[in-house]
Amino acid sequence: METKIRKKRKAFVETDDCVACGCCVKVCPRDAIEIWKGITAKIRLEACVGCGKCARECPASVITLREVPQ
Repeated sequence: METKIRKKRKAFVETDDCVACGCCVKVCPRDAIEIWKGITAKIRLEACVGCGKCARECPASVITLREVPQ
């Protein structure tokens, strides 16, 4: 039986377009996101598990999941 290898993903914020509403902070199960200086969301990549909850919740659609090297 062939095993599929899942690539590691992390969330990234397009900081220029973020409105710092905090919706992503509320849904992150790992507390990996904070609102930085009241201006933009900032993601701690070492804590992010790439679940995508923040990207689905973001009303401005500025959070994306990207594959990262393992």
